[in-house]
Amino acid sequence: MAERSFAKEVEKLRLGDGEEFAGEGILAITKALLQCGVGYVGGYQGAPISHLMDVLADAQDILGELGVHFEASASEATATAMLAASVHYPIRGAATFKSTVGTNVASDALANLASGGVTGGALIIVGEDYGEGSSIMQERSHAFAMKSQVWLLDPRPNLPSIVKAVEDGFELSEVSNTPVMLQVRIRCCHVHGKFIAKDNKRPAMTVADALDNPRRDTGRIVLPPASFLHEKEKVAKRWPAAVDFIRNNNINEFFGPGAGSVGIVMQGGMYNAVIRALQRLGLADAYGETDVPLYVLNAVYPLIDDEFLEFCEGKDSVLVVEEGQPNYIEQAFAAMLHKAGRGTRLVGKEYLPVAGEYTGQVMLDGLGAFLRTEAPQLLSAEIRAPNKSGEGEEIPDLSKVVPGRPPGFCIGCPERPIFAATKLVEQELGKHHIASDIGCHLFSIMPPFELGATTMGYGLGPASASAFNSPEAKRRSISFVGDGGFWHNGLTSSVGNAVFNRNDGVIVIVDNFYSAATGGQDILSSRANNRTKSTQHPITKAVEGMGVKWLRHIDRTYDVGKVQATLKEALTTEEGGPKVIVASSECMLNRQRRERPLVNQAIKDGARVVKPKFGVDEDICTGDHACMRLSGCPSLSVKSLDDPLRDDPVASIDQNCVGCGNCGEVADAAVLCPSFYRADVVHNPSGWDRFMDRMRSGVIGFLQRRREGRRLVFADA
Repeated sequence: MAERSFAKEVEKLRLGDGEEFAGEGILAITKALLQCGVGYVGGYQGAPISHLMDVLADAQDILGELGVHFEASASEATATAMLAASVHYPIRGAATFKSTVGTNVASDALANLASGGVTGGALIIVGEDYGEGSSIMQERSHAFAMKSQVWLLDPRPNLPSIVKAVEDGFELSEVSNTPVMLQVRIRCCHVHGKFIAKDNKRPAMTVADALDNPRRDTGRIVLPPASFLHEKEKVAKRWPAAVDFIRNNNINEFFGPGAGSVGIVMQGGMYNAVIRALQRLGLADAYGETDVPLYVLNAVYPLIDDEFLEFCEGKDSVLVVEEGQPNYIEQAFAAMLHKAGRGTRLVGKEYLPVAGEYTGQVMLDGLGAFLRTEAPQLLSAEIRAPNKSGEGEEIPDLSKVVPGRPPGFCIGCPERPIFAATKLVEQELGKHHIASDIGCHLFSIMPPFELGATTMGYGLGPASASAFNSPEAKRRSISFVGDGGFWHNGLTSSVGNAVFNRNDGVIVIVDNFYSAATGGQDILSSRANNRTKSTQHPITKAVEGMGVKWLRHIDRTYDVGKVQATLKEALTTEEGGPKVIVASSECMLNRQRRERPLVNQAIKDGARVVKPKFGVDEDICTGDHACMRLSGCPSLSVKSLDDPLRDDPVASIDQNCVGCGNCGEVADAAVLCPSFYRADVVHNPSGWDRFMDRMRSGVIGFLQRRREGRRLVFADA
């Protein structure tokens, strides 16, 4: 159950030639694939292209009508390996995943695919997750393109350019017999716009046709001596073919005047930010008309020497706008100028940050500094003045006045009680080395839990603790892996490795029924019925099949006491080998997405509905806030009382509470104050509900009046 359904939007994929298509970038990419006659698509979800996978999943009926095969792949390597279908057959195929972590996983398959080359067009759509909005390490896809010598497109972030890049990518791949990477950044994936559609094409050869007519070419199989010839073919044949195609088809674009003393070269994905900065500097308008010559690299690898040198002709200096480090493009252009003996001064990181996302303000400051130094005559007197951006006052540093807001678990998250139990066990048994993993459970490293020492990759949590498998150790390590990571890589690399090496550590598999961190997509162990995928395969059976002997399954993680006792047992048992705990409860976000519309409809229809609501008794709460240090739920906050005798604010639960009960369970397991209570809110109450409410109110009122009458009252003297 993905976080968003595109069931309505995918109907736009049926638009024909000459009709106007309006929508989001990821929807435009899907439409472009169909217009290009793609034969098969595979991928793995992950920001910023999770929605592309969701669109493809919702569009399977349309894909089926065209004979297009779609798979939600087990990993990025699986998706890339699918492109093997284009090695011998003239079938266009596409794979998609998040970069750079996805490209890391796919690297082996990518290297083999690029070595043998392809016959049909092979397009790899990578979501470049870079900058402060990213959830991963800061790296670039560019290095993988150069390493494996696949061509890298980076289109301008507007729908016509994105669609054209998909078309160009397939043609470029076929002309040069090389896979092509299409890099789409966060803003590119989610930009909205319009383009004129074309008719969808049924693939000239489907995967079913290929199975009926098997082909093979020993020269494309990566095995000596062919593999030695592949490198020569890349340099002598494929590279020149790619360069000719990029040049002859005007893949890269030029904007602005033909001549000038300065110019700007940029990655295609940076175009919008550059134009916006030039607008703010008074050198461009809202339509992209610019007074500064621009060279836009929609193909950032390979680079075209004569195009760049022609652009530099007559210019004193050229600025390279290249986001991220290392500055591969700037280095390559510097080498071109040096070899050609040109005197044009090439600059880039002198004016722009060496690393980090090129935000609007960063781009404005960098371009402004470049132009004030290299071409002040282009700027107005006001903007030409030092430290003036030309737009309002300088933005204050909000980090000095706004408190930090670390990421955390959602309200009602079933993973929160697992880490509350871990904290309680550590209070009793002492600190342990804890290895974390990629996924929602990684939020345990942040306050209030502050658990976990490392994270090495998706499904590699237990593997990263394997070095601590020492027979001399008096304490066991604890490692966490999610159900998504378990099926992605963890089953073999972590659990299988632990069994094979007789690792004595404790492995906790956090099972929330979905690949929750990427948007709630179904996986092998999902409980839901999926009409196109096979689900409901228990993690426990897979773990047993790997040879794990000590295995415990907790089917309700909100039972903090049970989780605590099970974890303590795993850490203290005399039994050797890996101790595996599968802790299962449904992701609360997905549960709410499924149940809330049904509940709201039932209430609207007049049905009796009971919804639990938790609260804190202000008279009992002592205000020590230990419950928050063991919960951290966003709905659990503090409240100041009007009582002058009580200085400390008490705990309070706000209206966002979903009634999971974790706060009460934690209070009970940790032997905290019994201040938490549960109230059942009845919608559309029956006559009996109303009668019982009057009875309870009467009894409570009588007891309150009786207690009030016994209070000691001091009369005025």
